[in-house]
Amino acid sequence: MAASVQSSIWETVLEHTKVAQEKESDPLLWAVQLSARLSSAGVSLPSVEVADLLVSHICWGNNVAIAWKFLEQALLIKIVSPMPVLALLSTRVVPNRRSYPRAYRLYLELIKRHAFTLKSQIDGTHYQKVMKFVDSVLHLSSAFGLQASEPEILVVEFIFSMVLMLLDASLDDEGLIELTPEKKSKWTTSTHDMEIDIHDGYDEKRTDLHERLQKINTVIAIDLIGQLLQNKGTSKILYLARRNMPTHWAVFLQRIHLLAANSSALKNSKVVTPEALLQLTSDTRVVLSRKCKTSSLQKFHAVMAFGSLASAGLCHGASGSALWLPLDLVFEDAVDGSLVSATSAIETITGLIKVLRAINGTTWHDTFLGLWIAALRFVQRERDPIEGPMPRLDTRLCLLLSITTLVVADLIEEEERTPSDETKYSSTNHWKEKLVPGKCRKDLVSSLQMLGEYEGLLTLPQSVISVANQAAAKAMMFVSGINIGSAYFEFISMKDMPINCSGNMRHLIVEACIARNLLDTSAYFWSGYVNGHISQIPHGIPPQVPGWSSFMKGASLTPTMINALVSTPASSLAELEKVFEIAVRGTDDEKLSAATILCGASLFRGWNIQEHTVHFIIRLLSPPVPADYSGCDSHLIAYAPMLNMLLVGIASVDCVQIFSLHGLVPHLAGSLMPICEVFGSCVPNVPWTLTTGEEINAHAVFSNAFILLLRLWRFNHPPLEHVVGDVPPVGSQLTPEYLLLVRNSHLVSSGTIHNRNKTRLSAVASSSYEQPIFLDSFPKLKVWYRQHQACIASTLSGLVHGTPIHQIVEGILNMMFRKINRGNQSLSSVTSGSSSSSGPGSEDPLRPKLPAWDILEALPFVVDAALTACAHGRLSPRELATGLKDLADFLPASLATIVSYFSAEVTRGVWNPVDMNGTDWPSPAANLSNVEEQIRKILAATGIDVPSLPTGGKSPATLPLPLAAFASLTITYKIDRASQRFLNLAGPALESLAADCPWPSMPIVASLWTQKAKRWSDFLVFSASRTIFLHNRDAVVQLLKSCFSATLGLKTTPISSNGGVGALLGHGFGSHFCGGISPVAPGILYLRAYRSIRDVVFIAEEIVSLLMHFVREITTSQLSGERSEKLRKAKNEMKYGQISLGAALAKVKLIASLAASLVWLSGGLSLFQALIKETLPSWFISIHRSEQEEGRGGMVAMLGGYALAYFTMLCGAFVWGVDSSSSASKRRPKILGCHMEFLASALDGNISLGCDCATWRAYVSGFVSLMVGCTPSWVLEVDVNVLKRLSKGLRQWNEEELAQALLGIGGVGTMAAAAQLIVETQL
Repeated sequence: MAASVQSSIWETVLEHTKVAQEKESDPLLWAVQLSARLSSAGVSLPSVEVADLLVSHICWGNNVAIAWKFLEQALLIKIVSPMPVLALLSTRVVPNRRSYPRAYRLYLELIKRHAFTLKSQIDGTHYQKVMKFVDSVLHLSSAFGLQASEPEILVVEFIFSMVLMLLDASLDDEGLIELTPEKKSKWTTSTHDMEIDIHDGYDEKRTDLHERLQKINTVIAIDLIGQLLQNKGTSKILYLARRNMPTHWAVFLQRIHLLAANSSALKNSKVVTPEALLQLTSDTRVVLSRKCKTSSLQKFHAVMAFGSLASAGLCHGASGSALWLPLDLVFEDAVDGSLVSATSAIETITGLIKVLRAINGTTWHDTFLGLWIAALRFVQRERDPIEGPMPRLDTRLCLLLSITTLVVADLIEEEERTPSDETKYSSTNHWKEKLVPGKCRKDLVSSLQMLGEYEGLLTLPQSVISVANQAAAKAMMFVSGINIGSAYFEFISMKDMPINCSGNMRHLIVEACIARNLLDTSAYFWSGYVNGHISQIPHGIPPQVPGWSSFMKGASLTPTMINALVSTPASSLAELEKVFEIAVRGTDDEKLSAATILCGASLFRGWNIQEHTVHFIIRLLSPPVPADYSGCDSHLIAYAPMLNMLLVGIASVDCVQIFSLHGLVPHLAGSLMPICEVFGSCVPNVPWTLTTGEEINAHAVFSNAFILLLRLWRFNHPPLEHVVGDVPPVGSQLTPEYLLLVRNSHLVSSGTIHNRNKTRLSAVASSSYEQPIFLDSFPKLKVWYRQHQACIASTLSGLVHGTPIHQIVEGILNMMFRKINRGNQSLSSVTSGSSSSSGPGSEDPLRPKLPAWDILEALPFVVDAALTACAHGRLSPRELATGLKDLADFLPASLATIVSYFSAEVTRGVWNPVDMNGTDWPSPAANLSNVEEQIRKILAATGIDVPSLPTGGKSPATLPLPLAAFASLTITYKIDRASQRFLNLAGPALESLAADCPWPSMPIVASLWTQKAKRWSDFLVFSASRTIFLHNRDAVVQLLKSCFSATLGLKTTPISSNGGVGALLGHGFGSHFCGGISPVAPGILYLRAYRSIRDVVFIAEEIVSLLMHFVREITTSQLSGERSEKLRKAKNEMKYGQISLGAALAKVKLIASLAASLVWLSGGLSLFQALIKETLPSWFISIHRSEQEEGRGGMVAMLGGYALAYFTMLCGAFVWGVDSSSSASKRRPKILGCHMEFLASALDGNISLGCDCATWRAYVSGFVSLMVGCTPSWVLEVDVNVLKRLSKGLRQWNEEELAQALLGIGGVGTMAAAAQLIVETQL
């Protein structure tokens, strides 16, 4: 019954319309009468049924002017809604636009009138019903694949479909649709063949007028596309489509480019040009901006996004160094010799570059230039180094010429990846530059060309002058058309060259880039790169030289050839491959020679091929099983001489750091563990004779491998050191299990990655051992490791009389103290009676023929017995030191157990101190006072005053017995290359032991060592000075404060008065001042000291406090004082105020960048998690009042909020990265979600805040703004409801633009809310 009534109503409407059409009634009268009839019939208006009826009436039986006027009047008095009408017309008119060009023209006019005024349409009560009808007409949900029920999403799809239909229609009209991959339109825009009604009032025959109208329609349609892209409201709606429908948007972009390149109608348009159309659809156009109505926040965005700074500022000025200051800190932190990293420096620096580029909005040119300058600054700090067991110039040059170049290669490869990858990437990172093929590489070229202007940074260290001169000579000869082999360049003398061709650091950088295909030899023709041309080969070049060229031609490995290959780095991968083949398949002597060559200049100075050299060394440490091998023992034993040569060759501090920088520490550990397992299980019966005549045995190979393995993690530290929350601590992650886990992860991911660095690491992993390696694979190593952990955790127990271990203990004690006559009484505290059967009457009682693992298992009891005997007077200190040295000489690997035991005993505090009086124990009295005075000078020059620091000069110097014993042992070693690899383990352990003991233990140890190694005195004093921060919290706070003051240039220091990087990190440290070590920059001192500070949460809290303190300092210096004087002189007070605010914000960014870097380096992910979940919420909840803040109208409070926002954003970006490529990013959703929930809850009023309202508002607005503009992928990981609550809170602050931007990048879940907000405010 109801259906028949409805049918009767629609028949009445249609009849009424036909009668009015025949009578040519007034459209308004018709509309009023129709509205009255529908209302009396109970039909709700606007009505989608009436819209369908009227459109059906027109198309195509009544395609007359009066019918279109009726439709227009029905729209005006809201009998029908525009969107259903446009949807219906789209399916009828657009496919038939050629047959009915005037109808198409009217359709375009209706779009122009109603597509830009959507707000009135969504306010109606039938909004949801209307959009469902539109969806049913255009099939939007199925077309775009978004099965969402919100009508606002359908609005987005509707606007996007309108643009797509107009675009496809325009392409079709100009015959361009055939050029698309699909060759047709998805939106039924191809013209339907149909007869033209001869009764049509418009007489739509294909006349010249008809064709001209079609062409005009095409122009109007294209103009309309431009208007939809230009309009503030519809452009934002289309941006939502771009964000959430990337596949469809990619098709749209392809067709827009096709239209822009080929459309004649577009060229005739007076509304939009091809260039403008491309710009309107480019990724560089920020549609949903992070601009806000608050003028101060606008200034915040302007300053926080600055990237076009003067290049000179990058070197010394505070404003320029703000951009790259974190990079300088990371470079310096990477060469702290006290700890290696399991993560490649390439990965760390690449991630950091992405972060800084995203946050700062710099171009690739500025990014590369900043990277090169920071790396050059890093090298220049080594210009006057102090002597000591620390990373030196080789490590710094590795970071500049190898690591940084590989970083650039990875960045360029990522930018030049396949278009599909780029489209996906750019859809979530709209801060990126427009993706132009080769643009990134061109910017690298321009940055290196500009680098030539920084002559001060390009000065060469003395050791590489000849190498740079050869590079310059090579370029000059190439430009001059002279071609000679690369092997001859090292014989070129500057005296032989007719003109000056001296090189600089840029020549080395360019050569490294050319070697990795980042540049070609056209770089030699850059202006100023060479000083001129020469016409002939220099006379001094010999006709034939031994070297790599001769070697590749088949020359044999004579001593002369070997020396040449050791002293000169290889220039190509092919040369290294040939050496590797000899090492694997050559004779025993050839294997030794090949190992020697690989550990020579190719490792230390072969920057162009260094990543391949370290790879080959790792592979040789895990040599393949020979095809004809049939023995029952491990095949590694046959490689013993070669393995020992490699182990000794890579044992230096610089070499281990080079492996660390390349990310090969896990792989090196994976190769060393099998060597330790095999040779530690061998009885040292059969020695091997080296080519030098030296004999080695299994103990020697084991010791070299084992000590090197232990240097790869802080084995003598408790495993739970620096724990914060539920995240594994950064400093103690380097355990054997963790290293193997990282190594295995590279192996597992080898077939699923698209990153050059990870591909390299995967290749290394798979080339050594193709299967995952676990600690359980090495039972002997695992037993020692568990015993080692037990020794650190608790006192010794479990030695039973008469067991094999007890017998070994007795035998080793007899060996150590064989010259001591104690009446045949055992030194062991757990046994008594006669000594071991291997007494003086035995043939060789001094060196037990036991596997190293058996000896190591007994050593904790041996050392405990010896130390106990000394404590009870049964051994003199000299006898103890001599015995320990004999033990270490017998089995150098025993140093590990000695260190482990002494470290544990020092922390227990059960041993009485001993007098370092010069009689029983060595005395530091000769120079202790001088050392303490030097320490005070270093601290004072850095701005640290510790009045409570006790001294040891006025009373007898004492040390805990374990520390005294270990210090006495270490000073028995010679300072030569043979002992150096053992001191590299013992030295850091000695410093760690001394730091754990009461002050002034470390100055006493430093005094003892300076007496032995005077040339290391500056290094030892500096090492002693940094341990004060473990004992005194006030010193830590003062050091942090000095870092901030120096960076801002608030006070003049002996290092710099300009602020910025130069003041923070200085120019290295050395003895180039009379009277001792030169002042140490506060940043350098902090980077060398923070690992000793266990309470890292305290550091984070102090950094936040200091950040807010220096915001007040900045405000005081920037907006007061000089301000009153300048305001009287300024013509425009507001303009000056804006300049002052901008300068203040730039300094705020500088110290926030410093603060974020220090937090990241000090504690990594775990500390940041504590910061964002505990420290910051507590700070906001707490009450902070200051007369200074109140007296300045909230300016300090506002700047403080911006500082915290930038600080927090940078911390998060450093830890997580801006994308999801790092493993740490997997923790981001949970931690970020907690923080965003805190912000939303506070905005909802559910959390009571104690901080200033201006601070809170600035923080929330600033943090959200930075997240929207710099890390949009983060927003996708936040709960949709939280985003909506944040948006609501921002709108309450009148920040509609920021609220729209936040919702706009929140994914499909927030698209409806974003569309609604856009329509309400813009349409």
